[in-house]
Amino acid sequence: MSIKEDLLHSAGATEENYKTGDYIFHESTSALFYYQVITGEVKLNNYNTDGKEFIQNIHSAEDALGVSMLFLEKSYPMNAMAINNCTILKLRRTDFFKLLELHPKLYNDVCKSLSDRLYKKYVLMKAISCHNAAERLIEVMRLMKLEQPNQSPYTFEVPLTRQQLASITGLCLETTIRAIKKMEKENVLRIHNRKILF
Repeated sequence: MSIKEDLLHSAGATEENYKTGDYIFHESTSALFYYQVITGEVKLNNYNTDGKEFIQNIHSAEDALGVSMLFLEKSYPMNAMAINNCTILKLRRTDFFKLLELHPKLYNDVCKSLSDRLYKKYVLMKAISCHNAAERLIEVMRLMKLEQPNQSPYTFEVPLTRQQLASITGLCLETTIRAIKKMEKENVLRIHNRKILF
């Protein structure tokens, strides 16, 4: 989901720059702002007690972060961390809701976007609950490819590293690498210049 930058600026949004590894927000902090990525990539993640990272999602240009918590007035159940240098628009929660009141169609767009994310989360949870590593990875790649106009085989370059795929699916890196190699042999995907084509 994306709100036009000039509209966000007119509502009082400011641009903030983050470096690789910087936190945009931390788990358990209050949701006080609407965030929208202008450039760069941001991951939503958690760490378990052993320090293993679980990536919930990766967002890039025009994606909003943590919007559902603004409606619930709940603290964030995850972190938002810059994967690379990012510029992000930041708008106070109160100003965000004023903007939605002024633009009812925008409110509808936000609801559709939240519903779409919830749907994808359910599909992903179902895939992650299976024990088969290949099925988990295929479902993640399939969900990402759904946004693309060309659904032909091997036309989608997966924008995630093998480590990110492992963190999203709850697999270890070695298992992810083995599953990807096996899927390549079975013509489920192709590898070109270390990039995964699905």
